[in-house]
This record gives sequence, structure tokens and C-alpha cells, in this order.
Amino acid sequence: MMRTRPLKVALLGCGVVGSEVARIMTTHADDLTQRIGAPVELAGVAVRRPSKVREGIDPSLITTDATALLKRGDIDIAIEVIGGIEPARTLITTAFEHGISVVSANKALLAQDGAALHAAAEQQGRDLYYEAAVAGAIPLVRPMRESLAGDKINRVMGIVNGTTNFILDKMDSTGAGYQEALDEATALGYAEADPTADVEGYDAAAKAAILAGIAFHTRVRLDDVYREGMTEVSAADFASAKRMGCTIKLLAILERAADGESVTARVHPAMIPLSHPLASVREAYNAVFVEAEAAGRLMFYGPGAGGAPTASAVLGDLVAVARNKLAEATGPGESAYTQLPVSPMGDVVTRYHISLDVADKPGVLAQVATTFAEHGVSIDTVRQQGRPDGVGKEASLVVVTHRAADAALSGTVEALRKLDTVRGVASIMRVEGE
Repeated sequence: MMRTRPLKVALLGCGVVGSEVARIMTTHADDLTQRIGAPVELAGVAVRRPSKVREGIDPSLITTDATALLKRGDIDIAIEVIGGIEPARTLITTAFEHGISVVSANKALLAQDGAALHAAAEQQGRDLYYEAAVAGAIPLVRPMRESLAGDKINRVMGIVNGTTNFILDKMDSTGAGYQEALDEATALGYAEADPTADVEGYDAAAKAAILAGIAFHTRVRLDDVYREGMTEVSAADFASAKRMGCTIKLLAILERAADGESVTARVHPAMIPLSHPLASVREAYNAVFVEAEAAGRLMFYGPGAGGAPTASAVLGDLVAVARNKLAEATGPGESAYTQLPVSPMGDVVTRYHISLDVADKPGVLAQVATTFAEHGVSIDTVRQQGRPDGVGKEASLVVVTHRAADAALSGTVEALRKLDTVRGVASIMRVEGE
């Protein structure tokens, strides 16, 4: 039977995503009622700037006191789209303390304090859902923690930041340099005025921490994720990638060790073969490639950011949490029973593409090859060519290795920098997805 008394929702934050959440709740109210089994009513909207005009939202719902909104006694569900660590963390815990389940899109907070928030939700018997925190509209969190709950996930590799994918795609398809591609992304609204969180990999690292925890049933915090940005990726790197039949993407890569006793989590630029499904992900889209023991290889693809796509994920969680509320039940919480350690980046094994500026004279190649051998890194291919400008009688030497530990490669590069015949290490790029 349909319940007539509405479930009351507090919306914390009303920016790009929050305003879309409010709009969809209003325009799709009848459909949401039928899907949930009861009406959902927007009972209050907490904002920082109450004077701002918010089209379609009753001004009487606006408040600057989010805490008072949560404590007033009639709120069933809170939607947190404020972002950042505080006051979001305090507001979420306050919601749990007052019997309110929470839907959040806050990747930074969940990556840093997800364990504590899950514990607070469990203690109060409330839900914490956060599909929108990773990859926008793409259904990913719920399939991994529910649909694949009976399987064993061994690897997750994905493009989880639309801004960086747009920039790298433009560099690949047009030959543009990094700054030129970034300027275009900024002009189109894909990049913020300060793009640091995106281009330096912080945004992707937060998402990687969340996904690793779900995939491997262990606690992975933001500090556990190795991170490299993409600001040093050049047109020359793309030219080298094309010669190898590859392109370059900023990837989040999460892996279970072969012996099952540890995991790794990392974010960095990497070359991937054009034959890999992730290579064809264009513009500002996201895609995540999941490898599970029984299900095999699965790929999730779609818009990873933006007001409407992210709001879609928020509303999906709202429906699930509201149904749980009516059933007097809760959905799945944190699953961290494995307690696997996160191995350091030095333990990661992969292939590498290294570009060196060297003296253009006999014996250089042998000296470089010896250095690789002394550090236990096997060379797959080598390409040497003279510098087109002829300056200083220098040559470019490109080495592609077989699989090797990151620590061994780091030792090799350190030794190469000390050689008199090596003028500089122009680029180091990992090669993934083969």
C-alpha cells in the first residue's frame, strides 16, 4: 500500500548539483512517489548565501543553519552536496545522531574518513549511500558492492576524471600542447579556474581510494593512494605513444596482489594500447574497467561529472535509501573484513617507456643497456635518433622495458641521471593494459 505521509528530505548545499537535485525532485515527484512507495518532500535547503536567487525552490525552504535543519526532528533523509571536509563531516555525523540516513556526493570526505562515517551510520542503524561520489552518473559503486558482492574483484582500472580526459584527448587528437588543451577545457567549463585538484590527480586519487575499499573489502584512505599528475605530459609523449600503437590516459589503477595478501592503489598518466576499451574514451567522459574472477571483464562508461548526471546518481541513492526507510531496514554498509595492507608503489610491477637525451656518440647505447641490466630491468625495445636541431651533438634514446618493479625502475633512472653521456631524462611513462 502507498504511504501518504511524505518522507522529508534536507538538502545540504544548493550549487550546481544541489540545484539539479531539487529540480528533479520537483519535476519527477509523481514518478518518485510511485517508485518509492511514498512521497518525498524537500523540507529544507541549507546554503551559505541565502540572498542568491534559486529558480524553482520555495524561498521559505532556504536556511543558513544546516545544523538546526537536521535537529528539528522531522527529517528522514539528508542529501549532502556541500563538498570538502568541514562542515560536511560534522553535518553528516549530526544527521546520523538524529536518526537521519545520508546520501552524499563527497569523494574527498569519504576517501579521508569513510571508515568513521560508516561506523557512525552503523551505530545509529542508518544508511550511508554515495554513488555520486565516484564517476558521476555511471552506476559503479552499487554494482561493485552489491551485484559483484559474491565475486572476487582482482583489478580495477579506469578514467575517473573528465577534465583530465578532455585535455589528454585534445592533445592526442589535435596535437595541442598541455597548456593549449587546458585553456580550451577552461573555456568550455570542463576545468575550474584552479584546475590543480584535477590535473594533479587529487580528485582521481580520492575516487580510487573509495573504489579500492569497495573492490577489495579493505580500508584504503586517500594517503594510501600513489599519485602523479599529468602536467608534464607533452606532445612528444603522444608522438612516442602513437609509434607504439598507444594513447595516453590519466588512470586510476587498483590491484590485488597475485598472492592475495595485499593491494595497491595508484593514479598516474600511462600509455595504453589503442585496442584497449579505455583508449576509445573521448572528451570529458569517464569509464571504469573491472576484472572479476567469475564475471570476467566489465566496463562502465558514461558522463562522470556535471550537475544533471551527478544529480541522477544522487536521486538513485535517494530512492534506495527511502525504500529502506519504509522497510525499516538498511542497505549494505562498509565491508572491510579482509584488512589487507596497501603495498608501496615500489612493489608495483609494470612496463615503462623512458625517453633520454644522450650524447650522440658510440658506446652510449651499451652504457645505458648495462645500467638497466645492473638494476634488474630487462629492455624490450630501443629506438635512437639524432636531434633534428643538431644542437650539442645530442640524440634521443627511447627505451621500452619488460615488466619490472617500480623500485627497480626508480633505481635505474637515478643511475642513468649520473651518467656523463645522459644529458637528461626527458620522460618516464608507465605502459598499462597489455
